[in-house]
Amino acid sequence: MFVSFMLLWFCVVLLVVCLKCQRPKNFPPGPCPLPVLGNLLNLSIDNPMTDFERLRKRYGNIYSLFIGPKPAVVINGVQAMKEAMITKAVDFAGRPQDIFVSDLTRNGMVLADYGPSWKEHRRFALMTLRNFGLGKTSMEQRILGEMEFTVDILERSIGTNVSPKVMFHNAASNIICQVLFGTRYDYDDDFIKVVVQCFKENSKIANGPWALLYDFVPMIRNLSLPFTKAFKNMETCKKLVTRLITEHKETRVCGQPRDFLDCYLDELDTRGEDGSSFCEERLVMFVLDLHFAGTETASNTLLTGFLYLMTYPHIQERCQQEIDRTLQNKDHVTYDDRHNMPYMQAVIHEVQRTANTVPLSVFHCTTRDTELMGYSLPRGTLIIQNLNSVLKEEEQWKFPHEFNPENFLNDQGEFVKAEAFMPFSAGARACLGEGLARMELFLIMVTLLRKFKFVWPEDAGRPDLTPVYGVTLSPKPYCMKVQLRTTHCRNIES
Repeated sequence: MFVSFMLLWFCVVLLVVCLKCQRPKNFPPGPCPLPVLGNLLNLSIDNPMTDFERLRKRYGNIYSLFIGPKPAVVINGVQAMKEAMITKAVDFAGRPQDIFVSDLTRNGMVLADYGPSWKEHRRFALMTLRNFGLGKTSMEQRILGEMEFTVDILERSIGTNVSPKVMFHNAASNIICQVLFGTRYDYDDDFIKVVVQCFKENSKIANGPWALLYDFVPMIRNLSLPFTKAFKNMETCKKLVTRLITEHKETRVCGQPRDFLDCYLDELDTRGEDGSSFCEERLVMFVLDLHFAGTETASNTLLTGFLYLMTYPHIQERCQQEIDRTLQNKDHVTYDDRHNMPYMQAVIHEVQRTANTVPLSVFHCTTRDTELMGYSLPRGTLIIQNLNSVLKEEEQWKFPHEFNPENFLNDQGEFVKAEAFMPFSAGARACLGEGLARMELFLIMVTLLRKFKFVWPEDAGRPDLTPVYGVTLSPKPYCMKVQLRTTHCRNIES
């Protein structure tokens, strides 16, 4: 009797799961899902990008998958991306909740759901970042000031092989730290080392099987399993930022903000106890969000850029010729110099296109019942943007599958940015730090290329351009040989 009851119960559960995995009416097509697992077996956990492209070729630019029992829609191509993220931006501005990454970053901004609190904080962040130097000489000075430390490292490495990963990561981290906390840190400071290590471990967990189990088997969430390490790491980072907030509260002068933290604390004073969504708990996760986003993407893009410049030395040399011609006897580059460097701009944009640092962007979900390219999408549908399909769309680029700055140059050699250039996504939830990232990449790459030549080590074999998949894409670890440019030396002497 008991065995019969259990068998019946199992059949009922299986039936419910199968029904949950049925596509709604007029939903985008896709592969047939399995009970419980959905289409997880259709995707490689190590790197699903090839699988997404294979499915696009079979089902079209709009297709659906089941991530466990949850339906998701994958958006491909410029036309579909623009309709979803720009034309119907509000309909697609939600964030999926009750999953590993949203629980891990609770009260943060990147994964906050669309609503009044998110709108308030985004407006505040855009205004504050603009006031603290985006597009101004003060931000240039912070970046160029940090470059002095990077240049010092490279000068001490002349003629040797150096691994640039930690160097670029520390530089990007310090630039955003100056905006957020008004402080730069020595590269061996505990704050930098601990935060970097925590984020590194959390990125690995978020991209692994334990995060999937957390999402689709809720009853295991309170068990002591490997994903709990990520929550411990987050608490460690929160304590570090809380300590910084306490120090700021003790030393700040109201109305005279020194950095992002001071601005937020001033906002708290202004709003008072009015039921506002602004609070210290949210501030902690807010700055951790901004620090991670501002560090990880910039450093990985720089790593990709210098890997390609070593792989294609003729492109590096042409960049340096343009830099020398434009800057001549100027002490340092300014962001305005980009208008006189079309080739350098083309190279930087091609680096971003090729790096595709966040290939699936950050997952969205629909905020209401809506339509996309003729398909019906219910409220709460998980949305995955395949930015790879846009940044390599064959109809949009001259050389979609190779690294070639000509993708951003017209017949007259002028810089032209195509509408398919969407490395920061688009619309209501486009990356907050886009302006800072553009300035960083230009000033850092020009500063380093003006003074140094970067050469692929003779004993390192051929460069491997295959990226490592994770929360962000990054190149495989590599070393570069650093040489002092003779042209730069002559310019200094003259």
